[in-house]
Amino acid sequence: MKSFIQFLTTPTVDTPGTALILHFDDKRYLIGNIHEGAQRACIEPGTKLVKVSDIFLTGKTEWRNTGGLIGMILTLADATRSAAGASEVAAAERAKMKAQRYNENISRKASAIPPPEPKRPAKPEKKHTLTVHGGPNVTHTLATARRFVFRKGMPVDVDEIKERQGAHNWEPTWSDKNIRVWAMSIIPPIDTDPLSDTGQQSPRKRSFDEYQESTLRPAVAQLDQFSEQDALQDADRDQQVRRAVVCDMFDSDWRLDALVETPIAQVQMPATLFIRDPETRKIEKYVGPLPGGSEPLPDINVLVRRPWPGALIDRLPPTSPSLASTSYIIRNHPLRGKFQRENAVALNVQEGPLFRQLAMGNPVLSKDGKTVLPEQVMGEGKVGSGFAVVELPSKEYVQGLIERPEWRVNEVMEGVELIIWILGPGVGIDDNLSRFMTEYGHLKHIISSQDYCPNSIALDSASSAAIRLNQLDPVRFPIPIHNNKPKFRLEEQGATSISSPTRSLAARGLTIQLEPSFIIQDNAIVPPLNTAEILRDTPKDVILLAKAIRQDIASAKVQTEIYNQNLPSADAEIITLGTGSALPSKYRNVSATLLRVPGSGSYLLDCGENTLGQLSRVYTSEELVEVLRDLKMIWISHLHADHHLGTTSVIKAWYHAVYGQDYNAKDEPAIRLTDQLLNPAKVIRDQKRLFVASDSSMLQWLGEYASVEDYGYDKIVPLNVIAARLGNPDTTRLDWMSSPLNFKPVNTEISNALRAATGLTDFAAANVAHCHGAKAVSLTFPTGFKFSYSGDCRPSRSFTEIGQDSTVLLHEATFDDELKGDAEAKQHCTTSEALGVGIAMGARRVLLTHFSQRYQKIPVMDGLEGQDLELEEADGTNGDSPMSALDPGSATFGSKTSLGEMVESDTALDEILSADSRPHRQSPSRIRSRSRSTSPSAINNSNNHPPGSPKIIKVHSSGSKSRIQDMKIGVAFDYMRVKVRDIALLEKFTPALLKL
Repeated sequence: MKSFIQFLTTPTVDTPGTALILHFDDKRYLIGNIHEGAQRACIEPGTKLVKVSDIFLTGKTEWRNTGGLIGMILTLADATRSAAGASEVAAAERAKMKAQRYNENISRKASAIPPPEPKRPAKPEKKHTLTVHGGPNVTHTLATARRFVFRKGMPVDVDEIKERQGAHNWEPTWSDKNIRVWAMSIIPPIDTDPLSDTGQQSPRKRSFDEYQESTLRPAVAQLDQFSEQDALQDADRDQQVRRAVVCDMFDSDWRLDALVETPIAQVQMPATLFIRDPETRKIEKYVGPLPGGSEPLPDINVLVRRPWPGALIDRLPPTSPSLASTSYIIRNHPLRGKFQRENAVALNVQEGPLFRQLAMGNPVLSKDGKTVLPEQVMGEGKVGSGFAVVELPSKEYVQGLIERPEWRVNEVMEGVELIIWILGPGVGIDDNLSRFMTEYGHLKHIISSQDYCPNSIALDSASSAAIRLNQLDPVRFPIPIHNNKPKFRLEEQGATSISSPTRSLAARGLTIQLEPSFIIQDNAIVPPLNTAEILRDTPKDVILLAKAIRQDIASAKVQTEIYNQNLPSADAEIITLGTGSALPSKYRNVSATLLRVPGSGSYLLDCGENTLGQLSRVYTSEELVEVLRDLKMIWISHLHADHHLGTTSVIKAWYHAVYGQDYNAKDEPAIRLTDQLLNPAKVIRDQKRLFVASDSSMLQWLGEYASVEDYGYDKIVPLNVIAARLGNPDTTRLDWMSSPLNFKPVNTEISNALRAATGLTDFAAANVAHCHGAKAVSLTFPTGFKFSYSGDCRPSRSFTEIGQDSTVLLHEATFDDELKGDAEAKQHCTTSEALGVGIAMGARRVLLTHFSQRYQKIPVMDGLEGQDLELEEADGTNGDSPMSALDPGSATFGSKTSLGEMVESDTALDEILSADSRPHRQSPSRIRSRSRSTSPSAINNSNNHPPGSPKIIKVHSSGSKSRIQDMKIGVAFDYMRVKVRDIALLEKFTPALLKL
């Protein structure tokens, strides 16, 4: 059976780790780092992942290595579900065709043909299971995502590597019908025991089990009465909790449409309550006093949804960071030799089925009753080829690797032909590592390291699009920063370097065939992106049209108009890092926008997967450090993975830029909890802090993951945002550890400290209709500049209130107007609806973003006059907590999977949805012109709604077309950099963009 291993990624800023795929005809295995951007790197060349059943994570369990794991699992689950659905459709089609043939035979009077026998009930197909192998804390990492990840039908199992028990036990750690795997956990030497009061030197290196035990002790064995056995039992119990959570995330029997009758006094809020009409028996939304309110409760039963299992675990058991770095030795099974027919005949074996049994490796009886063994009739077999994948994060791990006994055990190393090295910075020049490679010079060595692999472009399609845009407008569309030359060359590292004829560099696409023979194949290596070819392929008429547009823009008339717009903070810059929705695609990354306001700071609005990589393509390494040091706040609009899975990496990069990579919090006086609670203003003034503002669920996720890795969590200010009440846009509340931090009233100690630390004069948020906890935000600056961002939502009245008179509105426009039904079903906006919000808000400038991945260029923006816009009011809870059960996409990688695809539905659920979450299909989506300043008479605020009906506010037409045109509109692209004053110029390039 042919098998090979291929490099999917090597270290670049797009793909910060090394990922490989091991390919068999019937199965695939992902090996290495499932880093941020790994999923997008697989999409780029069209790598098929549907047959992936196992992921072998290397290195330490930290976000740099696992940041793409959650998204990858969701993609694999979707691919599995799609494949299963296709199989069911194909089976149904085959059954239909068979029935047709039978009927045709009957019609031809083929009575001699008996009717087909009824089939026995088919055995239920075994569910495709994904197993994730890795070091400690992988289960905890996945379990932290329980609030925003939910899939049915693909069980996920986690195999956390433990040290081998027994000095002479060399059985594989794991095996299946294709491969055998020996896992190695490598730990750097630890000179002092952190639990020792005296800090004495440890006389020897601790084993992995000892290290694991020591990391658990602070959490579960703080009191003397707990014995070591008690601590281990507690640790095992905690791990079972985590495993149960992960199981429920991917293989739960939970149903969205399951309603449970419960006394209203026993309902845990927030929740959506329903009642059944005693006359019509229809289910209706309950309106009346709610649990936890001031009004007395009626003595009735209500219908509530059974809580999503992940919601039942409020907090995970604590864990501790692990230093263990995981590596693997992987070998194919031995290949049997060729069947020797003449030997079988000589041994008096009956020809026929017995020959087959022998060829399959089974003993048989000869004609004279003697046992014939397979090895008596088979030719010489072949030892299965193998390879090792070794990850060394730093030089401290080299000695632990060298001392591993596996390298000297024939049962493990027989057949191994290759070692793939994943090396951290500076590890390649370690003398001990070089000597180890020389000792094993009979093996091939392939090195993957950011020191030796160039920072070339890994996402060719997106970068090609950026280069074409650069030809139209080089000011606002920069070419992604890259370098096709490595930092160091192997041969330049001196006599003790890793340079050698048996050693080579990893490259994207490099393939190593394992069977039927070992061959390194470089014909599939992906060459660096040919920018010259892209430039040549751009149509000449587009180039000429763009040149004419640039000449017009450079004219004195246009420049005068641009500088006379009377816009506050006109030189503020908006960098749209990710402008796609749901999943990363070849052309657009997921949501992230950087706002840079001179004199105030930088602000990140949503932070989808690989946001740090996008930043690193826009800024040089030196510039990026300055951007990070200037970063004041990260705003996360809602807890969907396409909006927040890059947050951890950005916080860690900020932490290193501000405090340095060698910073140790123990070196400075600790901030006491009482100081944070009683005098938060002093803490904010005295320390450089990064504010992270979002719903409480997002902040809980950051806090839970902080026990896995020190990424700078102790230096952030997690602000729990309580949105403004409808009709009262100044009532937003910010809480930090239950302490209120608010911008108003002004001139208080806390408001002055907050304004100085954030660079803002006001912060307002509004609940919007999308999913549980979804919010829009509006930021106000000392210059009067006001920036509003929608996140994901339907057109929102609350948002127009807090964003009134915005200088710039950044609004999602997931669908064009022809797909308004999709926008309503998935709680998004069409292009016209987004622009209508801008008009209702009185925004001076509007940028559209978050486009469905079906749109590679720009959306259709015609027909913006002649119809009304309906603004919706969001329920204050946005659905059941902590996951909106009514949100069609709350359990998806984004919010883009239809409800019918996610769960089964019944009549009761349809009635609920028609009254609660998708009520507006009959309403027009486009807008009429109106003036920039919305008068109260322009909004019909009708509060006379029947119970349970949708709350809709119409924006009536007023004004003229010329007033709509006063609101300048731009369309966002990945890597785009535009100053506020230049948004008016973007639309001038529309004719060229449409032709590109």
